[in-house]
Amino acid sequence: MSTTPILSTIAVLGGTGKEGKGLAYRWAKAGYRIMIGSRNPEKAKATALEILVLLGGKAFVEGATNIKAAQTAEVVVLTVPYSVHRETLEYVREALQGKLLVDVTVPLAPPKVTRVQMPSAGSAAQEAYAILGENVQVTSAFQNISYEQLLQTEPIECDVLVTGTSKEARVATLKLVLAAGLTGWDAGPIENSVVVEGLTSVLININRQSGSKNAGIKITGIPKQIANTTIAL
Repeated sequence: MSTTPILSTIAVLGGTGKEGKGLAYRWAKAGYRIMIGSRNPEKAKATALEILVLLGGKAFVEGATNIKAAQTAEVVVLTVPYSVHRETLEYVREALQGKLLVDVTVPLAPPKVTRVQMPSAGSAAQEAYAILGENVQVTSAFQNISYEQLLQTEPIECDVLVTGTSKEARVATLKLVLAAGLTGWDAGPIENSVVVEGLTSVLININRQSGSKNAGIKITGIPKQIANTTIAL
């Protein structure tokens, strides 16, 4: 474990899951201090150790409870299943005040995960904003990236659409997309997250029909140098 992280602290709540672990790995590799959050702190510590081993010990990764991770970090990333989405947000609500929440949650309702099923708030991200209040900036991102790709070293041929409650929040999230080695696009206000989250069920359906695990999306017709900038689609 490094004693001097290069960049700020990111808490990944639900970081013991596959998607959270993959994102944490990429950000730790980029020099961020990572706090793996979980309801089970021992499980969080075990996941942190796994990531450290993958990176040869050259990273700053710790495991803790969700609440401690949220209190410690400047940016909080939520990667929990939708079934515990509200419960987790209500639990860490006070710790998130004045911070940025990046919500990776998709409102899937097993077993019909190939069918788009959005909550009454419109999307999981909009639901998060309603729960947390106006003092928390919320963005929605990373739903359309398979975890199998995040733990690989090869370039990922899939783009990330970022929606959010403010331009500043989307810009901050696009920086995290870039740090993870991905191409991101400002997809506009948080209301647009309904489209991004819904795409996950479409991609799951495509994967099942094709026998793949890596279906993703790609924005075409725009110069790549504009990606990861403040240009809103």
